[in-house]
Amino acid sequence: MWEQINQDRRRFVGSAAMAIAGARLGMLGSALGACGARQQPGVSELSSLVGANGWLNSPPLTAEGLRGKVVLVDFGTYTCINWLRTLPYVQAWAEKYKDKGLVVIGAQTPELEFERNIDSVRRAVKAMQINYPIAIDNDYAIWKGFDNNYWPAAYFVDAEGRVRHHQFGEGDYDGQERVIQRLLGAAGNANISRDLVSLDPRGIEAAADWGNLKSGETYVGYARAENFASPGGAATDAKRLYSAPATLRLNQWALVGNWTIGRQATVSNDANGRMVMRFHARDLNLVMGPPVGGAPVKFRMLVDGQPPGAAHGLDVDAQGNGTAVEQRCYQLIRQSKPIDDRKFEIEFTEPGIETYIFTFG
Repeated sequence: MWEQINQDRRRFVGSAAMAIAGARLGMLGSALGACGARQQPGVSELSSLVGANGWLNSPPLTAEGLRGKVVLVDFGTYTCINWLRTLPYVQAWAEKYKDKGLVVIGAQTPELEFERNIDSVRRAVKAMQINYPIAIDNDYAIWKGFDNNYWPAAYFVDAEGRVRHHQFGEGDYDGQERVIQRLLGAAGNANISRDLVSLDPRGIEAAADWGNLKSGETYVGYARAENFASPGGAATDAKRLYSAPATLRLNQWALVGNWTIGRQATVSNDANGRMVMRFHARDLNLVMGPPVGGAPVKFRMLVDGQPPGAAHGLDVDAQGNGTAVEQRCYQLIRQSKPIDDRKFEIEFTEPGIETYIFTFG
């Protein structure tokens, strides 16, 4: 039996699914429109910045030092596909308004244990070409200071240190930028352009195809796993030989070979371990990688029993070959319409791969 736990911290799906997801996850407050100040007199959410475990791209920032600035605090964790899809907009706002009084602070708050590794965060920040300040929030000090519950989440703070707006999940980018413009104008910054950034994100950052998305985020560690279909069920924290069922229903997944299902990660113990899943989405991604400091792991994937061809993602070739070199989110499939139920298979040629979460778009 899978361990059942109560999760207070949630990734957020956003966009067309926001209303449904908000009800399911217990979203507090409006994702649209401005909200009033949320703190008691004399208390600022920005004061929680002193609890950061470290800073990238900046010396430590404080509430007092940010007085007079408009601040956007953006909560994310670097493997979260929902956060990755918001990143181009946050980067664009940081660049556009940096000389107009806006300070963007990325709060990197880990969901998975390996995301606590500051060197790994530093590599991810460099690879994504993020130049604004990043606060390492391993102890959840900033998260708790803002009473936050989601990745991604954006909090817009006025020049007096008051939170005036928040956005949970993806979407409403024009509305968020309008909030930035209003807060900068209210802070006395003249000549704020009313134009909005116009972006067409590509690659893993492209907006999800919400109209064809029928598969949800799927964890493969026993703390949050669902829809596991290998005959005989799961043996937690123990090596076991698994096989796939004769058929998979939509959103079911299974293991083949010798695997250990851990609380967060499911780990292949032998060469040629396989994972199979039936999904319905334009994109399929998998958070995975060798253990920190471990050797790269080669893999090959199939869609409906065939190499992906033109449906291959950024991290594989047309034959479905790829290499997991570090723990991150790998884009494995991006297919063209028509989108239908597909069977996904991935085989790892060496042991040791750690797999965490399937995500879709």
